[in-house]
Amino acid sequence: MAGKVAARGELAGAEAAIAYFEGEFRPLADARVNVMTHAFLYGTATFEGVRAYWNAEDRQLYALKLRPHLERLRASCKILLMNPLPDVEALEKIIVELLKRNNFKEDVYIRPSIYKSTAAIGVRLHNLQNETYVVALPFGDYIDTASGIRCATVSTRRTADLAIPARAKVVGNYVNSSLAKVEALKAGYDEAIMLAPNGLVAECTGENIFVSRNGVILTPPLSAGALEGITQNSVSTIARDLGLTVRTDNIARSDLYIADEIFVCGTAAEVSSVNSVDDRAVPCPGPATRAIADTYAKAVRNQDS
Repeated sequence: MAGKVAARGELAGAEAAIAYFEGEFRPLADARVNVMTHAFLYGTATFEGVRAYWNAEDRQLYALKLRPHLERLRASCKILLMNPLPDVEALEKIIVELLKRNNFKEDVYIRPSIYKSTAAIGVRLHNLQNETYVVALPFGDYIDTASGIRCATVSTRRTADLAIPARAKVVGNYVNSSLAKVEALKAGYDEAIMLAPNGLVAECTGENIFVSRNGVILTPPLSAGALEGITQNSVSTIARDLGLTVRTDNIARSDLYIADEIFVCGTAAEVSSVNSVDDRAVPCPGPATRAIADTYAKAVRNQDS
């Protein structure tokens, strides 16, 4: 990819970037919050991660599913009692203008966020002001999409909907993902597979998961603690267009051990095959995964015609 990063998942180019912050465009270095900001103290911020892909032939950036991402951001804000809710069309215009001002000619990661901006101590969601920021920076691979990844189920469980709803992309939620990810990384794996409190497969730390066996591809339901994935939905559509059978259904941990194929997907992660789970080898990449990944990679750059 054209995006240059110091290490996988790290953003580069921040020193020259322009951000949108609290109503105006300014250098990213000047987009700062007070340490007393409620979102900083308590994680009360919502966000989205959106990729924009550079097509060198068209000399054009293609933002991937921008409207659905912003609609999901609005839904997260509703869960967090943010009022007024963000205007999706206004945010679209801000993001387009931000990309123009940065004059990117490479793959980009865009992160819009609505956060509780009041400087206050106190555990609550109401009677707090909200502010908006959007950053956009060059971005390469988030995880290995070429050779597959080694996964492990971990002891850290996905938060239940009655605890912190996983369907809301809330900054504080990602402590849960971070605890799971560090457990996997320190054990020598690439990614964690998180189980729901009832032991069913939920998702990875930043990706939805698909498991194929006997010609049927399964992905966990929202009730298992999975994020309502935009890339998950796109991948399901691609798979069906390729003539594959896709269902949303519960997945047990042992289903992972006997799978014909496993792959994960997300806006940042794209589509990546899994080569093992808990040291049980998985065929990698399988034919379904390869076909889906190839189709997805062309589509995001507007090269699928």
